[in-house]
Amino acid sequence: MNTEKELIEIANRIRAIAQNGLVYSLSEYDTERYEELINISHTMTAIVTHYDISEIQGCFKPEKDYVTPKVDIRAVVFNNNDEILLVKEKADGAWSLPGGWADVGFSPKEVAVKEVKEETGLDVEAIKLLAVLDQKCHNHPPALHYVYKIFILCRITGGTFNVVFDILDKGFFHQNSLPPLSLERVLKSQIDLMFEYKHNPAKEVIVD
Repeated sequence: MNTEKELIEIANRIRAIAQNGLVYSLSEYDTERYEELINISHTMTAIVTHYDISEIQGCFKPEKDYVTPKVDIRAVVFNNNDEILLVKEKADGAWSLPGGWADVGFSPKEVAVKEVKEETGLDVEAIKLLAVLDQKCHNHPPALHYVYKIFILCRITGGTFNVVFDILDKGFFHQNSLPPLSLERVLKSQIDLMFEYKHNPAKEVIVD
């Protein structure tokens, strides 16, 4: 694990503890201490990521309830040529599995289906859960949020590729000819894991 990632994880942990402390604090003195810890965590994050402190503050609004990880849901879609569906993200010009943050009011399967439709135009059916991964356990670059990543196998039922504002391109790729990946969203090792499930449907679900 690199030093920057370790510092981000420490800052995230300090922030979560302090925000949870604010939720349950009964003393104005404790409140001041927790608020100071949040400011320290924001400063640490700004130093490591080179974002302005105001941008960091904007990403982390005061919580009214217990702080929990954010949930990133990725749809795993194969075609009949043993290729996997990827989309080119406008945010960084790199490629990822279709998906994004979980939406309130939608089940994980519903989010996977919705994201594929919105990002590619394809209609899919969510089949089964493949993996639940803790982002910190894998070699992703430093990230602002603490994230659980859920990978759901989907099957194409119809639709055609469309054009959307936040996706530059989309396509199917063989395991050994992947384009540059958006490493914040997905790693080559995770794509390889998805192909393991493709070639061995009986493989058990992986949970970090």
